Amino acid sequence: MSQSKTSLELAVGAFVLICLLCVGYLTIKLGKMELVGGDAYEVSAKFTSVSGLRPGSAVEMSGVPIGRVRSITLDTGDMRAVVVLSINNAIQLSDDSIASIKTSGLIGDKYVGVSPGGSGEYVKPGGRLLETESAVDIESLISKYAFGNVEKPKQ
Repeated sequence: MSQSKTSLELAVGAFVLICLLCVGYLTIKLGKMELVGGDAYEVSAKFTSVSGLRPGSAVEMSGVPIGRVRSITLDTGDMRAVVVLSINNAIQLSDDSIASIKTSGLIGDKYVGVSPGGSGEYVKPGGRLLETESAVDIESLISKYAFGNVEKPKQ
């Protein structure tokens, strides 16, 4: 009897261990985390405003995800936000690519959209995208319109 009880306990223990490993794997994959280096390289870009952008936000080119926002910090020298982008190794960004902060939908999440450049030179890992467009501040536009501070085009 103790032999069958021991083998049953071993089978249950192995089953629980396999289940825990599967849950851990799914957590990492669904959370889009990378354990060891991954297959991506990092480039940075400086913006005057990154309002609403968060680490982990998508980086897209032509509507296709090509990476994620790794981190956002403030450069105290010129008081601009430095965004570090983790780009898939399969994608090479030319040095004249333009990084823009965009919104998915009217009031959706912010993401970084990269417009491809035409230069033959590519940004090296650890390099920087020089051309950037900051996020449009919808609240300030609405307040300017509501209080009549919108400039009319000159004729």
